[in-house]
Amino acid sequence: MSKNMILIVLIGSVVSLIGTMTGALLGVIVKRPSNKLLGGIIGFAGGLMLAVVVFDLIPEALTKWNFAGTLVFCILGIIIIAIIDNKININSMDKHAKVAFMAALGLMIHNFPEGIIMGCGFAAGGTLGIKMSIIIAIHDIPEGIAVSAPLIASRVRISKILFYTFITAFPTAIGTWIGAYIANISVNVLGACLSFASGIMLYVVCGEMIPESSKLWDGITSTIGVLGGIMMGLFMVRML
Repeated sequence: MSKNMILIVLIGSVVSLIGTMTGALLGVIVKRPSNKLLGGIIGFAGGLMLAVVVFDLIPEALTKWNFAGTLVFCILGIIIIAIIDNKININSMDKHAKVAFMAALGLMIHNFPEGIIMGCGFAAGGTLGIKMSIIIAIHDIPEGIAVSAPLIASRVRISKILFYTFITAFPTAIGTWIGAYIANISVNVLGACLSFASGIMLYVVCGEMIPESSKLWDGITSTIGVLGGIMMGLFMVRML
């Protein structure tokens, strides 16, 4: 891996960590963010991610690889992340410290493939890695809130809350380095990684983020968040 790639991946890792830490700070400040706010943020991040996958990540995979391989690995990514999602259910846990612990455990495992997605983006060249870093940073804001809010309710010190949240986000950075290394092996491996990452992101958006946004706030705010995210994603694809 070249020095430039190392620097770029390092910057991307920091950007992605900022999202979770921002969410933690919001959780500390707001303490109990409204469902309307969370629904809008998650919807926006979902729309943003969907636009970049459809208009940037999958087309990039097709240029690096063939259609059949792209389709197969995209489906494989969907299947694997669906199995993981089925094994890790943090929605029915009790509140306060137990909720924070289980949420953090689930999110740590969830954040690792996000890092791999970013690493593949950086390996593809251009600005795809930066786009993925920004999207994942926005996506991770609600995750930071999800970890910090129950700890606030349990009266944990703010310094400890921020530290625990950082640990939760750290697998994203590890996944970024692994993804960048694997994808640099060959063009075919890069195409497979991009396709696999596309499947993961499609499942996360369609299976988790958009439904969760609607569940949190069954109103126009969530819908506007999703549509606004798609428009912003189109803008990023065009301008970056």
